[in-house]
Amino acid sequence: MSLERKDEMDHGAWMRERDLTTVEQTYLTVLIWLDQRLRLVDYLELLEDLYYKVNMQMPKSHTEQYNLDNKFWYWYPLYALGSFSTLAYVAAAISGALLGFYYAPATAGDPSTAYNSIVFIMQDLNFGFMLRSIHRWSAQVMVAAVFLHMLRVYFTGAYKEPRELNWIIGIILISLTLVFGYTGYLLPWDQLAFWAGQIGVEMALSIPLVGEWAAQLLFGGFTLGQATLQRMYILHVFLLPFVVTAVIALHIGIVWMQGIAEPH
Repeated sequence: MSLERKDEMDHGAWMRERDLTTVEQTYLTVLIWLDQRLRLVDYLELLEDLYYKVNMQMPKSHTEQYNLDNKFWYWYPLYALGSFSTLAYVAAAISGALLGFYYAPATAGDPSTAYNSIVFIMQDLNFGFMLRSIHRWSAQVMVAAVFLHMLRVYFTGAYKEPRELNWIIGIILISLTLVFGYTGYLLPWDQLAFWAGQIGVEMALSIPLVGEWAAQLLFGGFTLGQATLQRMYILHVFLLPFVVTAVIALHIGIVWMQGIAEPH
């Protein structure tokens, strides 16, 4: 495989020799146009070659050793939990971005501005109730799917060599998912959110040596207020989405290289 440019080819003549439909002609014209400028085909062939070279280093799975129909495992419901959690994450991200247009992270007033914005979304905004319900349920489905996915990986031995690194990344992902849920839980700034935040402060203070520092950093002090809500909002909307998306991409990339592990 080389990235050197190949000999020029008369693509137009090649296409005219074939009986192509309008859709096929359009697709090939766009692909050839992009390939002549970005060399997409060369890079795709390079990735394909890299994939097979990496895959040849992996130990054979049970389905490969015993020549079984490996499609059985791919469609087995327990083996779709990872994909299911990713779809739930995408739904939560899209609905959360739309909710961000109407949510205000402020504790001023009684009830607070943040709580009033949630009431506005739920009662006055067109499709607001549905939008927030989609966000809440997709987040809960994501937590449940990630937890069940980790159980499936553990009980089928899919965390063993050579997939230890991806198992550790999975543990990081489920931890980030729980932080995602906690920061989102505090955003309505109602009674449940307030006391959940207070529990968070107490838990941070219980950490030896760095407890006070952690409470100051994460909650803006030892009592809850605007600084707390602002920190939870920044974590939930600006920091965690980028970190979680990057870790999910890395996790899926390793699964793509190593393949799906059947039970050991």
